[in-house]
Amino acid sequence: MKAKNIKGFGLRILAVALSFLAISWLGLSSGIVMAQDEQPQFTTQFRLGDCEFETRGVNPYFNLKPGYQSVLEGEEDGATIRVEISVLREFETIVLPDLGAVKTRVVQEREFEDDELIEVSRNFFAICDETNDVFYFGEDVDIFEEDGTVSHEGAWRAGQPDEDGLAQPGIIMPGTFLLGSRYYQELADGIALDRAEHIEMGLEVTTPAGSFAQCVRVVETTPLEPNSDSEKIYCAGVGLVMDNGNQLIEFRPNTGDDEADD
Repeated sequence: MKAKNIKGFGLRILAVALSFLAISWLGLSSGIVMAQDEQPQFTTQFRLGDCEFETRGVNPYFNLKPGYQSVLEGEEDGATIRVEISVLREFETIVLPDLGAVKTRVVQEREFEDDELIEVSRNFFAICDETNDVFYFGEDVDIFEEDGTVSHEGAWRAGQPDEDGLAQPGIIMPGTFLLGSRYYQELADGIALDRAEHIEMGLEVTTPAGSFAQCVRVVETTPLEPNSDSEKIYCAGVGLVMDNGNQLIEFRPNTGDDEADD
């Protein structure tokens, strides 16, 4: 009988153990808890109770400093789509049963089709002091229909009823970008269930607004529309630079104007 390579077997076991410990440490450091029965699904549980939430700040790929603005533009079905994103000097208080009142920053998105305003959303974000994760607490939506009516489809708020209880906050961008991470951005069952997967990092990207390094690629999906997905690229110090066919055409960098507005 051929003797087993005990040393090689032991090294393989050690490597697996070290890999598991590394993954566990990274998950804890980002403030994310992954239940064993969810892997390799999308994370739905977050360590909200460990966070002190702030309404201003910057993590590598997401800016919550008031006054920051960016504009993306592209073509879709022969029409010019323009999206204007502004971090407002406004707040929204979200009440959660376990956390109480959480003050959030309002980030407004205005979408135009051939210069006609078709949608306005007011998104509610707060950044966790301990992990730099930016949490998503909901949004108000106005969609201007061709018949003159206004739809609010997709609007949701954490702490308010959804189809399976109460909607919960998700993460829009973790403070630490880990390749392969999967997590929910919105947790409003039957209303809004966007989720993200980290696909690529270390990219260099050129848009009409300039060339950027240290960029990452994120693919967003939702179980509410199983056959659809959205690809986004974020760059360090800038934020969102590509959203499907839309590219960053201008942005207002931080100018040092950080006057108190809280």
